[in-house]
Amino acid sequence: EASGSMAARKRMAEVKAAVLSLLLDAYQRRDKVGLVTFRGVEATLALPPTSSVEVAARRLSELPSGGRTPLAEGLLCAAETLRWERIRDPRRRPLLVIVTDGRATAGEEAQTRSRQAPAHLRSLGVDAIVVDCESGRMSMGLALGLATELQAENLKLADVSAEALAVVANTRRAA
Repeated sequence: EASGSMAARKRMAEVKAAVLSLLLDAYQRRDKVGLVTFRGVEATLALPPTSSVEVAARRLSELPSGGRTPLAEGLLCAAETLRWERIRDPRRRPLLVIVTDGRATAGEEAQTRSRQAPAHLRSLGVDAIVVDCESGRMSMGLALGLATELQAENLKLADVSAEALAVVANTRRAA
C-alpha cells in the first residue's frame, strides 16, 4: 500500500528494503519477487516479477505515494499478476506479502469490494502474509481482518525487519 495513511515515506522505505531482501533470497533460490502498489484510485504493477536485483533496485527507487487506499484494486492486481505467473511457470508456488493498514477508502463500493477480493485470492490457492501497518491506540483491526479472510499470517510492522520478513516468507514457502 502506498497511500497517505501509511506515513508513506518511512513505510515505503521499509517495503523497499523488504522487497530487495526477498529478491536477494529469491536470486539464490531461483524465485521471483514483484511489487504491486495501490494508492489514489488504482493499483500499479510497480515491479513485474523478476529475479534481477538491478532491475528491482531501479524500479523501486522512485515509487510515488499518497492519496486514498484502493485496497480491492491492489489485491485484484496482485491476483492477476500471480495468475499470469502461474501460467508462465505452473511449478512455482506464489506467496503474497501484503503491507497495509487494511483501510479501504477509494474506489466504488471500496469496503464491499475489499471484503470480496480475499476470497478471489484464496480461490487461486495463494498463500499470504499480511504485514499490519496500523499504529496508535485506536487500532481498528482491519489488517487482522484481512489476514483472517485470506487465512494468512498477520505480523505487525514494528515486529518486522527486512530480514525477519524474508525468514517468515521462506517458512511459509517451505510449509
